[in-house]
Amino acid sequence: MREYKIKREHSADIAELIYNYFGAKGDISKGFTFSAPGIGSIYAKKDGNSLFIEIDPSKGRGSDYNVIKKWNSFLFETTGMDAKERKKEFSKR
Repeated sequence: MREYKIKREHSADIAELIYNYFGAKGDISKGFTFSAPGIGSIYAKKDGNSLFIEIDPSKGRGSDYNVIKKWNSFLFETTGMDAKERKKEFSKR
């Protein structure tokens, strides 16, 4: 499971973003699992100022550029950090 810190001043409706990007609904504070084409099964839970995500990759062919771009856009809108900032945050641990 991977932890994504959410910027202090950033506030986003994560459940709404998941619905907009992946068409899934659930209680993000309790955590729920949904499926995303090209990615696989995703478990997401918000706890405090962090978003915890666990991915069970789909079997088959690899992801194309559009799937990766969509995932990075989702993470940016959710956490308020771009890929470079997220990488820097992970390297601190």
